[in-house]
Order: sequence, then structure tokens, then C-alpha cells
Amino acid sequence: MSMITLALSKGRIFDETVPLLAAAGIVVTEDPEKSRKLILSTNQPHVRVVLVRATDVPTYVQYGGADLGVAGKDSLIEHGGQGLFRPLDLQIAKCRVSVAVRSDFDYRGAVTQGSRLKVATKYTSIARDFFSAKGVHVDMIKLYGSMELAPLTGLADAIVDLVSTGNTLKANHLVEVEQIMDISSHLVVNQAALKLKQAPLKRIIDAFAGAIGEK
Repeated sequence: MSMITLALSKGRIFDETVPLLAAAGIVVTEDPEKSRKLILSTNQPHVRVVLVRATDVPTYVQYGGADLGVAGKDSLIEHGGQGLFRPLDLQIAKCRVSVAVRSDFDYRGAVTQGSRLKVATKYTSIARDFFSAKGVHVDMIKLYGSMELAPLTGLADAIVDLVSTGNTLKANHLVEVEQIMDISSHLVVNQAALKLKQAPLKRIIDAFAGAIGEK
């Protein structure tokens, strides 16, 4: 049997995919938080898990570094989703992409038609589409982390970032002013693998679909 490789990112996506894997009879035999390994074995000799950054999951699956993966809708939009089959919204790792600003910043006044706004984000495609639909010109500043610092240091007027509880924003005196979209994680499958490894992949997809249905 050929090897099936599943790409996951550490943290919420990994933790919330574990029960879905269990429904497919797959148990990861190593703890990603304790192991330094990037390739984890499972109780199935022909199934392994590779740990990659969340934003890299679609790329690994697109180019065949993994046969399938679990990626947030945010990562899929930024990647563009080329060459990927997306059979399931897994309804896990739910959060939202929102605009946030310093609590003393007049956001309503700043996003009038034809105005300019400095926006810091790693979600440049999502942010650009959102503001261009409002007719607002955006100077985009791409950051990879600690977004909350950007408005506090004057680097940007606003940030576009993932929000789940909003506690990090509150702790940094930022307020969520608009929600752009709800995010959940999707199963993505390499299109060539779908043809070459149809039976084992279909088993996993069907088991995931069944597990979501029972939620």
C-alpha cells in the first residue's frame, strides 16, 4: 500500500483534528508538543502526519508534499487554493478575521470613500479585497506576528487579524470594529493523489464527513 501523508499545523487545528482522525481509526502515536519530530507516525503503518506552519499546509498539499491536509479558510484564501480539492468544511478551529484599531481611533471617519488607511496584516488578499469593496485606498504593511503592536506604535491605523476571544485585543487597548469573515478549517486534498490513492483517501474523507455529521 502506498503511504498517505496528512499535513497539519500544531495547536488548535492539530488538537481538533485528532477526534476526526479517531473516527477514521487513525491515532497519532507521538505528541507534537513533546516531540521535536516533524513527521509523526500513526497506528496505521501507511498513514503519517507532517507538521508544517498553518500557512504552508495548502502549499504542501498542492505540490504533493502531502496527500491531504487541514487548513484554515484564511490560509486557503491567501494561498489561492490552486490545485486543491476541498471536499469538507470540518467546522473546527473556528474564529473570525476582523479589523481592529486603537480604542481612541476614529475608524468610521477614516473609512470614507476615497480615504487612505494604513493596514498591518498577514492576510493581505483578504484585507485588500475588503477595503477595496468600500472604496478605501490601503497602504498595506505585511507583518507575520504581534499585529497588535502596529497601531500602538503608529506603524498602522488598523490591523486585520484572526480573532477568537478578543482578549488579546482588549489587553492591548484595541477594539474590533468590523468582522470581515468567519473562519473554520477545511480538508484539502491533492488532486493527483485523489486519482492515484482513491480508495484510502475516500475512506478518510468519508470518516471525517461522518464525524462532522454527528457533532
